[in-house]
Amino acid sequence: VQLQASGGGLVQPGGSLRLSCAASEGTFNNYVIGWFRQAPGKEREFVVADRWTGGSAVYADSVKGRFTISKDRIKRTVNLQMNSLKPEDTAVYYCATSRGPTSTWRQPRSYNNWGQGTLVTVSS
Repeated sequence: VQLQASGGGLVQPGGSLRLSCAASEGTFNNYVIGWFRQAPGKEREFVVADRWTGGSAVYADSVKGRFTISKDRIKRTVNLQMNSLKPEDTAVYYCATSRGPTSTWRQPRSYNNWGQGTLVTVSS
């Protein structure tokens, strides 16, 4: 499956953005979809993950209560609604797929298929 992330842009602190991850040449069936981010000079960081079939999403503490992962089964996209954005949320955001158990979802190495990333800049 090929992944395409979109929706990034420039937003002021406190604002919102909605990212989407679309699948082509395949579907999300039987996959875990994760969102990660990487700020300049920093390691790739886990944001959130959930199974396409549903269940309990796992969020990083830094985004809990502000970010929400959702699935649009008609458009076949996985979306990341980001509210109350902070300058420290500035990063390139990636979606990725895994077939691993919940215990591995926070680890980038558990994901073997990555989209190209979309840049989110939070600045006044």
